[in-house]
Amino acid sequence: MPWRYLNNDQTNKEMKKTLLPVLLLVFTVSLAQKKKNGTIYLEHPTIEIANEMIAAFVAGDEEKVGSFLADDFKAYNGTSTNKDYKGRTKEQFLNGVKWYKENFSYLSVSPSPGAYPDALEYKEGGAVWVQTWNQYRGVHNETGVKLDMPFHQLIEFDSDDKIKTLINYDESNVYREIGRSYEDRQNGKLYDHHEYINKVRRMMSAFENNDLEMAYSYFDEECRFNSLESPVGETMSLDEIKERNKEVMEAFEINSIDVVGYPDYLEYDLGDGQTVQSWWRFRMTRKADGKKIVMPALYIHDFNEEGKIVRSNAYISTKVLDAK
Repeated sequence: MPWRYLNNDQTNKEMKKTLLPVLLLVFTVSLAQKKKNGTIYLEHPTIEIANEMIAAFVAGDEEKVGSFLADDFKAYNGTSTNKDYKGRTKEQFLNGVKWYKENFSYLSVSPSPGAYPDALEYKEGGAVWVQTWNQYRGVHNETGVKLDMPFHQLIEFDSDDKIKTLINYDESNVYREIGRSYEDRQNGKLYDHHEYINKVRRMMSAFENNDLEMAYSYFDEECRFNSLESPVGETMSLDEIKERNKEVMEAFEINSIDVVGYPDYLEYDLGDGQTVQSWWRFRMTRKADGKKIVMPALYIHDFNEEGKIVRSNAYISTKVLDAK
């Protein structure tokens, strides 16, 4: 019978008849999905073996690392999509130990914050796996690329407590950067004269002459501002920067803003960035006591395709303003 033809009592009765079997089915399925397949250990002999192998790897001790590995050992990259990859053999893995020793300085390993290794003894098949979460650190000798990354490993042991399988999960971009850093590579063009340089000079001249409407017209409404003294990750809006500048101008008279050297315009290939970096000296008079102050500044201004400044980074120490 269609629901729309049932009165309230009939509806409730029909719903109860339908819902009760469904709820029983869900409850039964939920119970059926729980099946224990082993035990997880916080302390286990294989955890100690895994830690000793990792420590020997970091120390570059090939012989000791090899003593922990089974003859049929294989190592895999857990993020690889190569379906034909057969894994690295014991010999190839030990060559990797040698490569790290010869190519990295300050190599170290420590547990990731809040992490600790587990040992899993599986009921089915009797396999024992150790899983670790560590932080690897070091510096590549030739390129100076810094290694500071989380490193997750799954380590399978055979019946003789030898490591049979090792699966690594790491940040492969670090190694790509090392490879890219062996050769010189251009990343765009550098200009000493450009329309965006002209805009920055006009903007600074507008500030010098207290023409604030003109000065702020060079900024996009959504522009974000930060400085050398800003907390990491925090920026200011255009309205906030206007209010801060107002306070500075009430306390100081700007005598001149002079360019130092010449600005650069950088047109990046990577990310299509458009950036002007410029150096200045602010010559100011503190109104309270007539103190003359010279404040150096470096600005980095990023432009959008419409030629508006969308990000402003100021490298200025305002402590200069408190000079006695």
